[in-house]
Amino acid sequence: MLKPRLKLHVRILAEEQIAFGPGKAELLEAIQRTGSISQAAKSMEMSYRRAWQLVDTMNQCFHSHLVETQTGGTHGGGAVVTEFGQMILKKFRAMEQHALQTLESEFQDISNHLKINK
Repeated sequence: MLKPRLKLHVRILAEEQIAFGPGKAELLEAIQRTGSISQAAKSMEMSYRRAWQLVDTMNQCFHSHLVETQTGGTHGGGAVVTEFGQMILKKFRAMEQHALQTLESEFQDISNHLKINK
């Protein structure tokens, strides 16, 4: 049986730029896992160029960098989510959960009126 579900897209805008949102949060999590923008992009089936653009936008929109990079060389490069980036990610995920919890009652009321496959 299919159940209705609620899907929210929380985005933080800085003027016209999307400073942070679900895709950027996922990218930060992938960078944390892999230690690399390139590997994070690959794990998300995203081009390196696109991942780098997202990181650059985040770093430009906030007062401090969310991701710091080291250039390649004999030992290779890498990337790390800064302490500030980890804090932003944690607060963003909390915002998403809070929004879902806040809307749960209204969502249940509406979903009771949906035609769904049974």
